Amino acid sequence: MDNGLHLKAVEICRGGQPLLQIDAQVAPGEILTVMGPSGSGKSTLLSFLTGHLAPAFAATGQVVLDGSDVTAQPPEHRKIGILFQDDLLFPHLSVGANLAFGLRGGTKSERQKTIETALSDVGLKGFETRDPATLSGGQKARVALMRVLLSDPKALLLDEAFSGLDTDRRAQIRDLTFDHARKKNLPVVMVTHDIDDAKAAGGRVIQLGP
Repeated sequence: MDNGLHLKAVEICRGGQPLLQIDAQVAPGEILTVMGPSGSGKSTLLSFLTGHLAPAFAATGQVVLDGSDVTAQPPEHRKIGILFQDDLLFPHLSVGANLAFGLRGGTKSERQKTIETALSDVGLKGFETRDPATLSGGQKARVALMRVLLSDPKALLLDEAFSGLDTDRRAQIRDLTFDHARKKNLPVVMVTHDIDDAKAAGGRVIQLGP
């Protein structure tokens, strides 16, 4: 069985015109960077991978994850996590409750221990009861990252995930994200405009568009 994420002869069209074509295999722990100008289809590609492709687009090809074809599966069954530029934390829930949202199974005490460990891993020990509105941008990004990882994805997508952060914080959160993804052996597809992101990822770079 092939491990990792395989974008198998994927072609996405808009209005009958090809927007992008890609065939790539992303091994566990590898980061594939996708770059290109606005409108080249970077975020559209991620929408296809997660199962949220807009009706204006048509796609062919397969999304194969750990040897299983997930192309026709609904988003909630694909086990593909995604981080966006905006943290998208639930404002009415505490930090701990935000993390608990992605957890499945286990007793209440086990889930609480998992949340405590996750926060400690990203330097936010004791933040369980904090209101997300009281967090800095970097702290929100760390909580968003751990919420995705606690949902136990088999692959991770990054959609301009670091672009809302200042330069120093960007490098810190980027390294943290890459480190956790590699520790969990997740294949990663990162969409970015920033060449420094691509250099930090250290993997292959696919350029879309002209």
